[in-house]
Amino acid sequence: MDTLYSLVDFFVSGGIFMYPILLVFAVGASIAIERYVTLTRVTSRNQSAWEKLQEALVAGDFDRARELTSQDDSAISKLLAMGLDRQGVVRRREDIEIAMEESMMEIIPQLEKRTPYIALFANVATLLGLLGTITGLIAAFTAVANANPAEKADLLSASISVAMNTTAFGLLAAIPLLITNQVLVAKTSAIIDSLEMASLKALNVMTANAKRRVEA
Repeated sequence: MDTLYSLVDFFVSGGIFMYPILLVFAVGASIAIERYVTLTRVTSRNQSAWEKLQEALVAGDFDRARELTSQDDSAISKLLAMGLDRQGVVRRREDIEIAMEESMMEIIPQLEKRTPYIALFANVATLLGLLGTITGLIAAFTAVANANPAEKADLLSASISVAMNTTAFGLLAAIPLLITNQVLVAKTSAIIDSLEMASLKALNVMTANAKRRVEA
């Protein structure tokens, strides 16, 4: 209970800027949680879909691969569906590659959306903390200007201590958000890399199949 009371006292003594910092942290944290859950789900579904699609592609069963992509709405299925649809009507590697690149351009913004806001909120929390401290220091020096000389030192010390609470709280809010942002960026990059790898492997299989049909 003593710890709880200390935290409450720390928050209350920080002044009015503690509330916007808390709000910024809450919004940033909610976005971070939503993005982490979404990206984790995307990764899992992509892995599951790729295991099935890879078997069909390696076997050269493109009709089966098209059927699998039509039954699944994972990112990797949407990506390969564009290439498989084009593979059924053209043989040029460039045409199939362009089709999958177009699909990738649609998928990437969906993976990256809202993540940059987490870093933004981390910076805002830090700046609000600094602004609260500066405002508190201005108020402190203004208050001691007309105070009794014997009380000035104690009053100034207490006021500065309170003002610094906003900087501390701003940093406490910003640091987890910045770390989470980097984790999400890395997670997003890993998904994009896996999509590019899958598209390249599928493209190579389609190209090899087209060459065999020409030679035959």
